[in-house]
Amino acid sequence: MESKADRSTSGFDAVKWLVVFVLIAIGVVGNQYFSAESLLYRVLALVALALVAAFVALQTERGRRFATLLKEARVEIRKVVWPTRPELIQTTAIVVVFVLVVALMLWGMDSLISWLVSGVIG
Repeated sequence: MESKADRSTSGFDAVKWLVVFVLIAIGVVGNQYFSAESLLYRVLALVALALVAAFVALQTERGRRFATLLKEARVEIRKVVWPTRPELIQTTAIVVVFVLVVALMLWGMDSLISWLVSGVIG
């Protein structure tokens, strides 16, 4: 069952998400309105608005869960064993050769079918 505190938190989260969307809308409209201004100033303003919107979004429950997901993903990425350069080159060469062989087979079958169809049609 949902408690009163959970409902008030989710209601407050809705207000925070509304603030995030308003900030994004301000950025879009402001970028169009100030289109005559320098690109540098517009980009700096958009980055500032994006940072504020991200900060507000991270204060919500869903934002906290997303931040936790990113932290856990970063930990998992560190556990990945990346291939060495020779392994990478060898694997890439195998893939390229396989693709060329399949392409030649498809080209041969296409040519054969085309030759047969042109022989039947005349």
